[in-house]
Amino acid sequence: MSPKKAKKRAEGANSNVFSMFEQAQIQEFKEAFTIMDQNRDGFIDKSDLRDTFAALGRVNVKQEEIDEMLKEAPGPVNFTVFLTMFGEKLKGADPEETILNAFKVFDPEATGILKKDYVTDMLTTQADRFSPEEMEQMFLAFPPDVAGNLDYKNLVYIITHGEDKDQE
Repeated sequence: MSPKKAKKRAEGANSNVFSMFEQAQIQEFKEAFTIMDQNRDGFIDKSDLRDTFAALGRVNVKQEEIDEMLKEAPGPVNFTVFLTMFGEKLKGADPEETILNAFKVFDPEATGILKKDYVTDMLTTQADRFSPEEMEQMFLAFPPDVAGNLDYKNLVYIITHGEDKDQE
């Protein structure tokens, strides 16, 4: 790389949100953005958020909740703004908190558990779909209780710390 290019790259490193993430992460964010941009206009707006919540099974989302989410953005939410917002949210967040927050989207009452059938439905029908074999492997590694509940807080703890909380 020429010194001129190296200097330009170094200067842009802090200002370019795309440098905060690996290429694979950017691709995953792009897929998420594309799923959320229901009307395919390149921006996530109120109707896109409402449709996204509906697709996740939350149909009675208050308008105030959607307005609050959009207020977090400095302006219209295009992909760069979307990525910047995630970068700010993830900065300093440990992986455990990040993964827990992802599960909490599916658990608005914050019970800490999700129904096995619901988790299976979400992971096999949305975005990067899990295969039946992957679902079986997951439930072998993290079996639900007899009522069919998956303790996702414990699951996240095991993923990030490597052992069951109860076994410490």
